[in-house]
Amino acid sequence: MATLSPLLKQATPVLAERGEGVYLYDTAGRRHLDFTAGIGVTNTGHCHPRVVEAAQKQVGTLIHGQYTTVMHEPLLRLVDALGEVLPDGLDSLFFLNSGSEAVEAAIRLARHATGRQNLVVFHGSFHGRTMGAAALTTAGTKFRAGIGPLMPGAAIAPFPQSYRYGWTEEEATRFALRELDYLLVTASPASDTAAFVVEPVLGEGGYIPAPPAFLEGLRERADRHGILLVMDEVQTGFGRTGRFWGHEHAAARPDVLITAKGLASGFPLSAIAAPTALMERARPGSQGGTYGGNAVACAAALATLRVVQDEDLVGNAARQGARLNDGLRKVAADHPEIGDVRGLGLMQASEFTTAGGEPDPAAAARAHQAAAEHGLLLLTCGAYGNVVRMIPPLIVTAEQVDDALGLWARAVADAVG
Repeated sequence: MATLSPLLKQATPVLAERGEGVYLYDTAGRRHLDFTAGIGVTNTGHCHPRVVEAAQKQVGTLIHGQYTTVMHEPLLRLVDALGEVLPDGLDSLFFLNSGSEAVEAAIRLARHATGRQNLVVFHGSFHGRTMGAAALTTAGTKFRAGIGPLMPGAAIAPFPQSYRYGWTEEEATRFALRELDYLLVTASPASDTAAFVVEPVLGEGGYIPAPPAFLEGLRERADRHGILLVMDEVQTGFGRTGRFWGHEHAAARPDVLITAKGLASGFPLSAIAAPTALMERARPGSQGGTYGGNAVACAAALATLRVVQDEDLVGNAARQGARLNDGLRKVAADHPEIGDVRGLGLMQASEFTTAGGEPDPAAAARAHQAAAEHGLLLLTCGAYGNVVRMIPPLIVTAEQVDDALGLWARAVADAVG
């Protein structure tokens, strides 16, 4: 008899039978308000009719056309459509299956294009679990412990986590940029540094938005030193933060953009985008893969993009995100155990701390469990596991946000008394 690996622990007790919009239904018929969205994947909601229709139609005509063997229309149409929303100048795409694979591709491209070895990442980063991506991941030791030696060439600089440091955003940004400058003259010489790799909002690291001045400071230093700026938009992309791309909250254009998760509403698909002149500097044979650009996933992604555009889901993420943040702050005002509420758009988090300001993962776990018992599905994150995050589909309504906030208030009261 075979079983799943014992390391695969469920965040919630739900055995899902079907999904519809912002809801999951379990095998007992109970409805759950899903504010996990498959870890930020089902941006159009579960089983959006237009995505379902596109995938079903494609399954009946061509399931797999390996795109370095033959070309297929869903892929070509998706490339054209993404050209409408990608940052100016990022006109060349390479498709893969997962976020980690896309990060690995970005590493290869950065090293090939610059002829340099080193990559600078930032404390709290999550870029994946594969060996190269894990070397860039600092959101927690569980992602990198016991598998070394990891890929060489990764240098780690501070991320401006103002709440953690007890500083203003301006102070934290100034510190982080100053320490990055110090790193470039101590641990990773600018002349050996291929890229800065950064998330516009730390994901697994605690849902901490990068201050615009920080991203703009990275852009300035990248230009000054001939370093590439790689934006990991795996979780922040496709409208999640209330802008189509998370980096658009700042005036900082990336040289390479990584996207996955919300790209295809649950079908495995990821991509990197870069200027053609930069992509051409990757070495022959460095890009490829059996399943990348799968025809069904591309059809679903094209439908996803049109739904996001036609239903103004980016605007809805901004509006409902503001409503959610405001409600979370009201809950926190009644419970000093929540030390901080933060986020952008529909990427919101509550951080639990002790009376002395130390991380309190036990309280976060109790609130997370209590929410599931009340029918609200959430996830935790942060290096200490003391942050509870809310990632609803971008189709969420004001009424559903209010329902979630009511359930959250009950859960927190149950958890902390």
